[in-house]
Formats: sequence, C-alpha cells, structure tokens
Amino acid sequence: MEGRGFRDRAPEFAEAGVEILGISFDPPEENRRFAEQNGFPFRLLSDADRTTGERYGTKRSPEESSPEFAKRRTYLIDAEGRIAKAYRVTDIPAHPEQVLADFRQLVAGPSG
Repeated sequence: MEGRGFRDRAPEFAEAGVEILGISFDPPEENRRFAEQNGFPFRLLSDADRTTGERYGTKRSPEESSPEFAKRRTYLIDAEGRIAKAYRVTDIPAHPEQVLADFRQLVAGPSG
C-alpha cells in the first residue's frame, strides 16, 4: 500500500521539510481508523463528496474499474501552493523515494 511507504520514510520527509497529506474518498471516521491501524504519522483527509478528486483528476469515471476508489496519484506542491510535479503511481515501493528525490531537486533549484 502506498501510504505505508510514506509512513516508513516519514522522518526523512519531515527532516527535508515536506508535509505529507493523504486524501481518500472515505468518510473522516473511517480514515482516522485506517490511519491509526497503519500507524500513519501524517494526516489522512476525507474527500467524501469527491470534489477534490474531481479537481485533481483522481476521480474515476463509472466505466473505469473500481470507481469507488481514487486513482493513485501524488502531487508535489511547492511553497507557493503550485503543483511542481504530478505522478501516476505505478511502482508503489519506489514511489516515496522518487518523490523525496524530486523534492530535494526542487529545493536545490535548476543548478542543484
């Protein structure tokens, strides 16, 4: 599961100054239980009405498989609140490291 990789690397993300947020279509209470069961040290937000999913392109159409779940996407958002990088998550185990490396590159700037 994608969240566990971020959980396991959370100290590195925190040290780098990254705030991790997870979002799902589940109600808040279900997210709270899920986060506790998995030991997530980051917030897991609820998008039960799927408006955020609609805006960020993570809401599946009724024709897609598992339309009740959001698409696996990650967004690296810069200090100004802009999307610096968008990911279609395909390699779940390697994904947190890629995001962390991309963040470090973003902070270092073009010459870094």
